Amino acid sequence: MQGFVAWWAAHVALPHWLSVFIVSMIPLIEERGGLILAKLLNMPLWTGVFWCVIGNIIPIPFILLLIKTILHWMSDHHMSKITDWIMEKANKNRPKIEKYGFWGLMLFVGIPLPGTGAWTGALVASVFDMDLKKSSLSILLGIFLAAVIMTFVSYGMIGAVVS
Repeated sequence: MQGFVAWWAAHVALPHWLSVFIVSMIPLIEERGGLILAKLLNMPLWTGVFWCVIGNIIPIPFILLLIKTILHWMSDHHMSKITDWIMEKANKNRPKIEKYGFWGLMLFVGIPLPGTGAWTGALVASVFDMDLKKSSLSILLGIFLAAVIMTFVSYGMIGAVVS
């Protein structure tokens, strides 16, 4: 992820806010990469956090509402290997989330570890028919938790090294 973020910072000629916003929408990179990029681009802390959170939130309703339809369509159109991979990823994370319900989903989204985040949390919530309102709120709280953690990491630890 850090290699991609460093490449983006060096080679993509977009306004900084738009770069951070777009990177925060990319699956698996999401807010974690967006906040690192914001720091690398020397964005003010609150501006970087704002665009990262907004970029991370925007895809979530679409995933929650449409992913099962998209996966079904993919299976019917010779993309079953991709669908199987996605479902395997969802099944792998299901016990972690189901064990603690609402709070488990929030922590899964909010703790910035590889393979976690809002995209994967929304995928699991949708595929396993979790309540839409509860899962939406849980994912939103997880995004805010990830913002706090990654702001400290990006602007605190990394900020001390970069500055």
